[in-house]
Order: sequence, then C-alpha cells, then structure tokens
Amino acid sequence: MTYHRRICAGLCLLFVFLSSAALAGTMPVKPVAATAWNKGRETGLPIPRFVSIKAHKARMRVGPSTIYATKWIYMKPGLPMEIIDEYGHWRQVRDDTGVTGWMHTALLSGTRTAVVAPWLTKNAMLRADPMSSGTLIAELQPRVMVSLLSCTGSWCKVAVREHSAKGYVRQDRLWGAYPGEMFQ
Repeated sequence: MTYHRRICAGLCLLFVFLSSAALAGTMPVKPVAATAWNKGRETGLPIPRFVSIKAHKARMRVGPSTIYATKWIYMKPGLPMEIIDEYGHWRQVRDDTGVTGWMHTALLSGTRTAVVAPWLTKNAMLRADPMSSGTLIAELQPRVMVSLLSCTGSWCKVAVREHSAKGYVRQDRLWGAYPGEMFQ
C-alpha cells in the first residue's frame, strides 16, 4: 500500500469513528441498574458509577488525553456524571443527555449529586417523608440539580442545591442514582 493510500485509509477510519461518536444519541438516558460484576481496571471501584463535576470549567474530550479534541465544556460544578470506563487518570463519562467522552480525574468528585429526571413530563415531588402521602414541600422541574444525602433503594433524601429545601424524592425520578441503589 502506498503512503498516500495508508493516509487516506487512516483518515477514513478516523472519520467513521468520530462520525459514529457524534451521532450517538443526545436524548435523556434513564440510568440502568449498576452491577457489582464490573470493576474499574484502575481503581477497582464499580463500573458504572456516578460522580459529579468538581471543576468550574471541565473539558470532555473525545479520547483519554489532552491531545484529543474537546467535545464539550461543562461550566457547572456539581453536575452528575456516570463513569463507564477507566484508563490511567482518565474516566470515560456519560452525562444525563447520553453524551459520552473522557475527563481527567482531577475534574471529578465522588460527591453524589443528581438531576431531576430529564425524561419526565411532569414535575417530581419533594416530600417531607419518604412516602407518597408525605407532606409536599415543593415541585421540582426536570433537570433541577440536587445533592444526594442518602438513598433507600426507592427514595432519596436530597437537598436542592440552589435553595435551602431538603426532603425526599422518589429514586426513579432522579438521574444520578441507580434503581434499587442504597447508600448513606
């Protein structure tokens, strides 16, 4: 194969790879149940798992290095991300719209946050107690960001990040906690 044909073949493969990544859906994605079977090759922590953005300016790249192009720049600390793979000091992450890319570990935090499910057509109810009959504190619109304080597997105790409101939201109304996941 001549030099120019190899270059053309390589560029075609790169184009196909980047095109398929760009065509990946940007529709809101419901979380799937995490399995304890997969462990990160770098940390040994479960894959997938949720984390949040720590930095005020976090670049999502198309590959696990600064030599790769920036795909997105996130400007909101606390946004939840789902880690789906690990490579060195880089984590492949997915946001609540389904966009995937790579972020350096320095940009991420283990602090648990969530957004009210972007796939909802109605508001989520923030209640005083973890039950459907609990006193209604507020209605939270889709994509409102909350801090996760604990989850029982069906309800999560949350704090609304932009206000002082605290209460319980049904776990299936949040992107940032897996169905049935429990933690304190």
